[in-house]
Amino acid sequence: MPRTIRPNLVNIPQHVIQRGNNRCKCFTENGDYAVYLDKLYEYSQKFGVQIHAFVLMTNHVHLLMTPLYEHSISLLMQALGRYYVRFFNSRHKRTGTLWEGRFKSSLVDTDSYFLQVMMYIELNPVRANMVKNPGDYRWSSFQGNGADKDIKLLVPHRTYLALGVNDKDRLTTYNQLILSRIPKHIVDKIRQASRSSSVFGRDEFKIKVENQLNQKQHLAWGGDRRSNKFQSK
Repeated sequence: MPRTIRPNLVNIPQHVIQRGNNRCKCFTENGDYAVYLDKLYEYSQKFGVQIHAFVLMTNHVHLLMTPLYEHSISLLMQALGRYYVRFFNSRHKRTGTLWEGRFKSSLVDTDSYFLQVMMYIELNPVRANMVKNPGDYRWSSFQGNGADKDIKLLVPHRTYLALGVNDKDRLTTYNQLILSRIPKHIVDKIRQASRSSSVFGRDEFKIKVENQLNQKQHLAWGGDRRSNKFQSK
């Protein structure tokens, strides 16, 4: 049975999730996280992808990024996944696959929906009861978006830049937003969009996506099917 189509439009942000196979750990020490982020930066530059937010959990990753070219994100995730599996297996003396098949992705509306996904990603360690505040988690873009750390990987999206006239104002506004957390029904909608590889946004945005892709929004995009193309060697 052929794969269903993954939603992909140039200059429209995507929320990407990749999980460890059978929920296995993908990161076990600081060096693992550091290498993943270094290679994420390298491949984002190589393939033309802007990274706006990220969080590296022990057994999965969340990325919010915008492709500048048609297949930018797929090329980035393929290259990153293959490199990191080779690195991780060699470092930890293991063999076999690490990732759970194809990554999940959903298109994100660039109005308030974008900030909701951004906060959802950076609050992940809080929801997982790993830390009390997002700033207490080291391997998250909140260190740059909310704590004024210089992270070369991050490219601020225009929606984030619109939060203030300068860096200080943006940090203050974003911290106020993230402290209010995200309502459960919004969390559920973000998760549903991710699981179904569909669109998270306004009805008008969904119609725009349907028209551009020439495919109805209710069709299933993406999926969990394993593919040699996305498996590490």
